[in-house]
This record gives sequence, C-alpha cells and structure tokens, in this order.
Amino acid sequence: MKLILILLFGITMLSCKETPKEIKIEDTVQEVAVNVDDSKYPEALSEIFEAHGGLPVWKKQRVISFEIPKPNTTEKHTIDLYSRNEKIEMTAISMGSNGADIWLLDENKTYKGDAVFYHNLMFYFYAMPFVLSDNGINYEETEALEFEGVSYPGFRISYNDGVGLSANDEYFIHYNSETFQMEWLGYTVTFKSGEKSDKVKWIRYHDWMDVNGLKLPKSLTWHDYEGRTIKDAREPLNFENVRLSETPQSAGFFNQPEEAKIVNLKE
Repeated sequence: MKLILILLFGITMLSCKETPKEIKIEDTVQEVAVNVDDSKYPEALSEIFEAHGGLPVWKKQRVISFEIPKPNTTEKHTIDLYSRNEKIEMTAISMGSNGADIWLLDENKTYKGDAVFYHNLMFYFYAMPFVLSDNGINYEETEALEFEGVSYPGFRISYNDGVGLSANDEYFIHYNSETFQMEWLGYTVTFKSGEKSDKVKWIRYHDWMDVNGLKLPKSLTWHDYEGRTIKDAREPLNFENVRLSETPQSAGFFNQPEEAKIVNLKE
C-alpha cells in the first residue's frame, strides 16, 4: 500500500511539472512573434510593411498555405512561418523540408525540376514584402525604376554570408511613392554558381487581396526586360485558396514520408 501511494504521488508531481512547462513555451513563442523592432529598417521600408498590414500582424501568423494552378496539376504550398519548414503537394508528387533535409516523393519519377532550388522559392516571392524583414538582411537605397512614365523609388536588398541557400542573391523592391504599396520586385539568381550576378529579372506586384488583414498578391506578373527597361508582360501566375493561421500544423506534418528520398543540389 505504501508503495502504491509513493507511485501515485510521483505521477501527480510529474503532471504538475509538465503543464506549466508547456504553457511557458507557448507564451514565449507568442511573445517573440509580436516583438517587432522597427529601428533596423529604413523608414520607407517600414511604411511599406505598414501599407501591407503591418509586421506585428504578419509575425503573429504561424502557417501560410496557397495553391498555384498549373496546366496539368495544382500545387498546394504549406509553410511554417517560424521554421520555414515546407510541404508542396501536387498530383502524384510531393516535396518539402523538415528542418534538416529537403525530401522528394516521386514514385513515378516524373518530376523534372530541382526540389532544392524550388524549396521556399514561391513562398519567398509570394510573401513579399514581409520576408524582407528577416534577419541577416542589408538595405540600401537604389536607383528608382521607371515604368510607363512613373518613377518607383526602391531599396537594394543583400544578405549576410551564410544566410539561406544563395547568400549572394540580391533583391530590389520598388514602391509607389504616395501609397507605399509594393509595385515591383527585381531579383538575381546565384543558385549553384554562388557568383554574384548583374542580370536582374522583374516581377510586377499590382494585383492584391486581403487575407486576415494583410495585403498579399492575388497574382504575380513576370516581365520581359533589357537591363532596367521593363518590356512586355508575361502570363500572370495566379494564387488561390490563400490561408493564414496563428495555429501551427499538427505534429509530423512536415516530416519526410517513408517512401520519400532526401535530395541534394543538382549539378
């Protein structure tokens, strides 16, 4: 009897210790999520964030998901905004990251892309301008972009060494000088080569929708270009069923499926 009482006491004490620990972890995550230091951003960039709903609202979100219709399938992207773990689901194919590896499930071997390169790529384009608040980023004013008689001021974005898969990538964000709404994104691609590039591609951001108080793209439009001269628009890339949530995904959602394989950078 005495032994049973001791065991019951031990179980009760263990339960009492575990519950406060879980609450404390949750409180800490929430506090970090809404703690925004505007002083590290140029004033105009803070205005851009505010024009799109504000960083405090963005940083309270835990998960974003969206769908991209393609000719033969629809891609569903789900991203944890804290860890940047990701899952992309399409017909007969899925891929993602679990914090340690990038994995690909392609039993029929029909995927022709590069899962490493595609990792977080569409998320990064889609989550502009908010992803430009990440750590390890440097900001400097850049030459205004001219399009159809309108001048769009902007910032050049560079990254500290070791940030992301391609730290030598550069971005150029250009905005409406009256509304501070983002209008254009220029970007270079240094993936694989690792060498800086002066070839800047251009995307127009002018089709917005409201999602949980944040202004996010309904579509993105790549343009032909010659240097900084913007030319004809290409077919827009549309986004559907966009969801934001302050609740994390269920445990194991981003884990590598048993049949999936770890993928490496293609040569």
